[in-house]
Amino acid sequence: MDTKVWMYLGYLAISIGLTVWVATTLSRNGLVFLDEVFANERLARSVNHLLVVGFYLLNLGYVAVAMRVGEVISTTSQALERLSLKVGFVLLVLGAVHFVNLFALNRYRNARLRQLATRPPVPPVAQLPRPVAPPARAPAPLPDEADWPSP
Repeated sequence: MDTKVWMYLGYLAISIGLTVWVATTLSRNGLVFLDEVFANERLARSVNHLLVVGFYLLNLGYVAVAMRVGEVISTTSQALERLSLKVGFVLLVLGAVHFVNLFALNRYRNARLRQLATRPPVPPVAQLPRPVAPPARAPAPLPDEADWPSP
């Protein structure tokens, strides 16, 4: 097989493997962050799934578009150099997408927290009556020695 074909196969294997690994890691660990951002577990799981799907589409689309190499690659060293350049760009795109997501979610969370902080406190509906303390009892008198049973 041609050196370029081997480079393409290596590029696809590494890029797809990295994308799947990063998406799985972000999905598992990002759910805690999303749960705090949205304060709703069901909504957090839903948004997490949508983010993972978008992450796959964006990154695998980039991998497919960036696969083509226009120059002739005749040696293994040229193939490895081009492969490292392409995988490096995939890693940069993965990192950029991750930070854009974090930035957007953090802005949403901060806006929600500011909104909660500016709300006036909710007045109480009714006041509960204070509990009434039971009346104090006088201690029972101790029996005299005459009242004790004889042995």
